[in-house]
Amino acid sequence: MATNVIMPALGMAQEKGRLIRWLVEPGAAVEKGDPLMEVETDKTTVEIEAPASGILTQVTAAAGDEVPVTQVVAVIVAPGEVAVTVDAALAPVAVTATPQTPALPPTTSPAASPVAVRVAAEHGVDLWLVVPKGARVEKSDVLAYIEAHERATTPGSSQRVLASPKARRLAAEEGLVLTAIRGTGPEGAVQVADVLAAVTQPAAVSFAPVAASPVSPLEPAVEPAPAAMETVSTLWRVMAERMTQSWTTVPHFYLLREVNAEGLIAWRTKLLQRSTERSSFQDKITFTDLLTKVVAAALARHPRVNASWRDGVIAAGSGIHVGIAIAVEGGLVVPVIHHADRLRGSEIARQRQELMARAQAGKLRLEDLADGTFTISNLGMYGVDAFNAIVNPPQAAILAVGRIADRVVAVNGQPAVRPTLMLSLSCDHRVVDGARGAAFLDTLADLIEEPLALLD
Repeated sequence: MATNVIMPALGMAQEKGRLIRWLVEPGAAVEKGDPLMEVETDKTTVEIEAPASGILTQVTAAAGDEVPVTQVVAVIVAPGEVAVTVDAALAPVAVTATPQTPALPPTTSPAASPVAVRVAAEHGVDLWLVVPKGARVEKSDVLAYIEAHERATTPGSSQRVLASPKARRLAAEEGLVLTAIRGTGPEGAVQVADVLAAVTQPAAVSFAPVAASPVSPLEPAVEPAPAAMETVSTLWRVMAERMTQSWTTVPHFYLLREVNAEGLIAWRTKLLQRSTERSSFQDKITFTDLLTKVVAAALARHPRVNASWRDGVIAAGSGIHVGIAIAVEGGLVVPVIHHADRLRGSEIARQRQELMARAQAGKLRLEDLADGTFTISNLGMYGVDAFNAIVNPPQAAILAVGRIADRVVAVNGQPAVRPTLMLSLSCDHRVVDGARGAAFLDTLADLIEEPLALLD
């Protein structure tokens, strides 16, 4: 029987998903469990597997489309089976002409694929005017009709670029000429992603001239329009919404601590020497890896900091799962080192490197982002001395880490130069009060300055 392919709900608060691309062409065979399509959620891009074996038909969403969750986007049928979707609204209506059919205006739609119906509606095309190449009107037939129509009605036009409606609208907003953008969609069609790529590389595209509008002598001159606003990714938009929600609903307070980093530096040096001696061990341990290990040990001693605020109650963490904030092209992601308290420093380093590679490639899995109970945000590599971070809800705290730098400190009443780093702990006061936060930070500082108990 036919199996619907739906836009999955990959998060509790997710309402829509963006289809990045189909991994199987319409009309092609697919096996259950094979990668079927790539979907962008509010956190990452995920490959969705085929729910059944058969032939992919009745594709109703194109690359770049945002689709409500649970909406049918395609149907998989067995070879030779008639494609009938569970949602009758997606089924094409076939019209059979007979010799007795009077020459009256049609009252029903011609046989057409759902995608063709949608594209025709978006462009205001009467499907009865489209001549199909096959038994029914397909998307390519509608696009060919639109191209021919615009060539015939646009003076001096000799080229029509295939592009999705959203891509055309975005290109117009950015002042880009579609002919200068390389399309990656079917038949070279320009997709939204192609336009966004062109926006980030302005030297590779042409900008459409802006015609001056005549100004009536009785009307004041109109101020020039401001520069086009930057189009943000779904990831950035969701990050902005969540941080706004956190900042406006979570009662933040901050604790600062300057820590002697000599022990941390010595620990890393020892581990790097060990990795050099072992040719099979290629991981490069960073200060972030060591801080993850130290933070996990401190959280084990202060479980309240590892808890969260949920529906008016304090919920204990399911484990010690430390998230690491990573900047990527479209925004900020926080992949999670699960059960960090049980891992060696080398294991944390290896997992972090794998997570960073997937994050930069946009291939993080849902499990990579799930169940975080605490977050580390390290900006030391950017030369930042100290900063305050926003709590990542529903977590109770986040640690902001600055750079390690030589600073003058008092040692036995005398000034001395020591390598130190600044720690800033942001806390949700509904879960962690000042005393608990200070106790956690004190334990953390002790472990950083004397990490011998954690050496592995």
